[in-house]
Amino acid sequence: MHEPHKKGNRLSDIILGGQDGLVSILGLLLGLAAATKSSRIIIAGGLATIFAETLSMAAVAYTSKMADRDHYAAERKQEIKEVAEVPDIERQEIVDIYSAKGFSGKLLTDIVNHITSDHELWIDTMMKEELNLLPVIKHDVYEYTAVVGIATFSGAFLPLIPFFFMSVHGALIAALILSVVVLAGIGIYKAKMTLGKPFKSALQMVLIGMGAAVAGYLIGLLFKS
Repeated sequence: MHEPHKKGNRLSDIILGGQDGLVSILGLLLGLAAATKSSRIIIAGGLATIFAETLSMAAVAYTSKMADRDHYAAERKQEIKEVAEVPDIERQEIVDIYSAKGFSGKLLTDIVNHITSDHELWIDTMMKEELNLLPVIKHDVYEYTAVVGIATFSGAFLPLIPFFFMSVHGALIAALILSVVVLAGIGIYKAKMTLGKPFKSALQMVLIGMGAAVAGYLIGLLFKS
């Protein structure tokens, strides 16, 4: 029932992880490239950072999703208690919810009677309609963690690829071009998803990425041998 919603969230998670990974590693690579001309050092530093960033983002994704799961469980426990102790008040809340949706008269009464006659349905309705909370199952936690982790790794690895095949100078230019293209694409996609302006969104994403790159490059210059 929530498959389209889940697909939308999954795409957002991919963008989040990919963008974070790419921007983080780009600044590092430019900093290393400014400090040394050794491809081995740049690749080693890049790989170490990629794995650390991936594990960090995956861990944050897992803990945040588990926090959502625990929050839902606590709120559901409270709703069960309230339905048992003050059913009239909870029933009136169902009336108010569906009255606000435009239902009235016998139809409203039938809806309220149907919902409150089924204890589980009653609780589920309160969780969704009153608190705007949906259950978080273990599969969702693991899927979210995996998606964010893989997206972070993929986004971070992209700028590093040229350094395996080219000189440091050439790889630097290739990494910048590749990053600009990817960041602009992410910005355009975000604009389409949020009804924003594609050019403005693409420009913002590129400026964020290049800001990180310039900062990394300037720091690298301080340690240039």
